[in-house]
Amino acid sequence: MAIASPSTPTFSPSFCCRTRTDPIRFVKSSSLRFNPTRSPLHRPLTITARLNSSTPSNGYVSPDNNNNNNDLQDELQHGVSVSQRSRSGSPVFVALPVDAVTGSCQLRRRKAMAQSFRALAAAGVEGVVMEVWWGIVEREAPGVYDWEGYGEIVAMARRCGLKVRAALAFHQCGTGPGDPFWIPLPQWVLEEMDKDPDIAYSDRFGRRNVEYLSLGCDILPVLCGRSPIQAYADFMRNFRDTFRPFLGGIITGIQVGMGPAGELRYPSCPIQKLTWAWRTRELGEFQCYDKYMLASLNACARVIGKREWANSGPIGASNLMQDPEGTEFFKTDGLWNTPYGEFFLGWYSGMLLLHGERICSETETIFRGTKVNTSGKVAAMHWHYGTQSHPSELTAGYYNTSARDGYLPIARIFGRYGFTLSCTCFEKQDADEKQMNPLSSPEGFLRQLLLAARNCDVPMEGENSAVTLDDGSFQQVLKMSKFYSDGLKTPSFSFNFVRMDKNLFEYRNWVSFTRFVKQMSDTESFRAYLEFGGVDKGLSSGCFDDFGAVLAC
Repeated sequence: MAIASPSTPTFSPSFCCRTRTDPIRFVKSSSLRFNPTRSPLHRPLTITARLNSSTPSNGYVSPDNNNNNNDLQDELQHGVSVSQRSRSGSPVFVALPVDAVTGSCQLRRRKAMAQSFRALAAAGVEGVVMEVWWGIVEREAPGVYDWEGYGEIVAMARRCGLKVRAALAFHQCGTGPGDPFWIPLPQWVLEEMDKDPDIAYSDRFGRRNVEYLSLGCDILPVLCGRSPIQAYADFMRNFRDTFRPFLGGIITGIQVGMGPAGELRYPSCPIQKLTWAWRTRELGEFQCYDKYMLASLNACARVIGKREWANSGPIGASNLMQDPEGTEFFKTDGLWNTPYGEFFLGWYSGMLLLHGERICSETETIFRGTKVNTSGKVAAMHWHYGTQSHPSELTAGYYNTSARDGYLPIARIFGRYGFTLSCTCFEKQDADEKQMNPLSSPEGFLRQLLLAARNCDVPMEGENSAVTLDDGSFQQVLKMSKFYSDGLKTPSFSFNFVRMDKNLFEYRNWVSFTRFVKQMSDTESFRAYLEFGGVDKGLSSGCFDDFGAVLAC
């Protein structure tokens, strides 16, 4: 039996700000209206936000956004029983499908989304992860933002009693126009890249990577008079002002993208390579050959009087040989462990740390006082963790070797700005990975990262790197979360399951998933009862086919 769906709210077109504005300051107001529908459970709510304003809007905000008692009353009026929703353990969030919002910022499959949200709430899931793409929101022109589809998601989550984590994605999604999940950078950014190709990363072969703007030009006005950091900050500020009434109540987390795949790293392995089966042997390429990165390298080398180190990246870091021992730079006694290697890797990783700190600083300032949790993501480059030089980590920008901890500096930055540290591969086990690559150790990598987070008192967000729904994978997540939390007086761990699709709602998978949610949440009674229209709609096994069928549309 399918779960009844409430009527879908209608949205005022004024919520989509399509008027060209000044590239630096935005003073045009936008509004989102939730109009009454046929259901008596839905009452009107009007929200007005002033774009890029540091002061609260003058528009009407429903009082239930501002106190817990009214929040409870509102959820009850919308049919969600909130008893037993408090947790003493680790909350679980579920990432939405990549294509939840169209390229024109319209919500896809509203009926399926509403059904899925109610099922997640019934399973005890805390909330959803909503990826907010730069290439969709600011696609038309600099300073022109369209949040419409994301506003619908937030409204739907609110009605279903779910929280929202917004992942602000400043990177490309997919491998190209033929990819069904293709989301490029904004068109106007790509046009600027055509004019100046060096704002894209480049490797030693001159191959450009357009997944994310080169951090070498972070503070240079290469984007129609703005720097990339200014563009990211303006985007975050506009998001804050538009969704201000929901921040801290419904929207409880902001994950800020810091590189390819949203991770603080260089695009050392192109996205298409990371999808190949043999990716675990990929060494990666240093991304330091655009003119901005080379200018920085040149300046640093001249400061220490080593001009011969100034003009390029390492020689002998061949990526053609997949065995690190076959390269001059990465082999056990290679150049990585020489004064030159230490200089280059210190500069290369230092540039990445500086990029992360710039974004953390802007984010902390923008969202200060909103009571949202801010987080950043680190990549799980564990392919060669069992070697001395850790080449796949070095090319990604993590100066982590057998003799040096490359993740502690990142944890310190995150701790300084009150950030949570997010990472994937919590479900991966060494025994499985070593069958493909004996040098790989996702568990070893993750333990090192978790210890760095513990030492710096940084909260953790776990994530799976593959959509695995078997009990073994879920138990591995529980094991690694326990490794982080054990012994801490106030552990702060949560998990983002990636991601919601039709397979999640197949009966056998759903049983495993809900069991996992209960184990993570650590509640005696984790089930929330849904009473849409005054009738208790239980989740029988017959409803899962309906979910899958609708999501497949």
